[in-house]
Amino acid sequence: MEFKDYYTTLGLSRTATADEIKRAYRKLARKYHPDVSKEKNAEERFKEVQEAYEVLKDTKKRESYDQLGSQWKSGQDFRPPPDWQGFSGFNGGGGFAQDGEGLGGFSDFFESIFGQARQGGHQRQQRGPSRQQGRDERAKISISLEDAFRGGSKTVQLQVPEMDAHGRMHHATRSLKITIPAGIAAGQQLRLAKQGTPGAGGGAPGDLYLEMDIQPHRIFTLQGHDVYLTLPITPWEAALGAKVTAPTLAGPVEIKIPAGAEAGQKMRLKGRGLPKKITPGDQYIVLQVYVPPAKTEAERALYENMAKEMVCDPRKHLF
Repeated sequence: MEFKDYYTTLGLSRTATADEIKRAYRKLARKYHPDVSKEKNAEERFKEVQEAYEVLKDTKKRESYDQLGSQWKSGQDFRPPPDWQGFSGFNGGGGFAQDGEGLGGFSDFFESIFGQARQGGHQRQQRGPSRQQGRDERAKISISLEDAFRGGSKTVQLQVPEMDAHGRMHHATRSLKITIPAGIAAGQQLRLAKQGTPGAGGGAPGDLYLEMDIQPHRIFTLQGHDVYLTLPITPWEAALGAKVTAPTLAGPVEIKIPAGAEAGQKMRLKGRGLPKKITPGDQYIVLQVYVPPAKTEAERALYENMAKEMVCDPRKHLF
């Protein structure tokens, strides 16, 4: 029988820490879970990952496996030693009981080493009840910029995994009422504890992570926690200065346009962006000079008079 390199299965070195082993297992378990994976041979790969994790997560079992692995290289035919009970943690009558996140269906190699126990001169196979913590789920929900600014409660409908009476997983539509914190930014996640995939064999459910997607706004744009607004002004407001009203997420405010303002010039409204615990975002007003069209003879005459009285060459710097 072929020796199985559990470290290679999880993509780890033999010096991997317990946290690294757990992270690698969870990543691969999500990737190959038969209920959701589109990978080829997903169920077979899923079992291989579980088998590797069941051994490497336990200190004593890992120590015994490491002793075994130093004597047989990956790919060679493996024969269990006549007295395999000598490995620490597997002697006496205590076969292997699953107590973590793995499921059944282990390989012949695993059963030969860890799945048998000798008692009274006879060999028997023992297997404890399987428990698996539910998988964490992720979804993206769309909220308005006003929701992100003010926060509050929102009811969303999501397709979530559920387990039927026969232990089979399926997807069902569930309505969830969530609380959106004021100032949440695009890409941030909300964690809903125990709202993910139900656990198997008495295992705890996973969590549900909701990623925020903020809808495009009619007049505002968002960069992190800062809000941007393009504000049109007239040529005389730009030239002479003026007090005008500008919209913000908290309501209209009056601002002062400085005399000689130019198109593209930015004005900062401190603290008028999305809220934050320490420093809230700002609102930036980008000035846009709007030139009214000459629709009547009187309006044309006005522009012609301006051309005579206000002689300038705005393109002089180009030559």
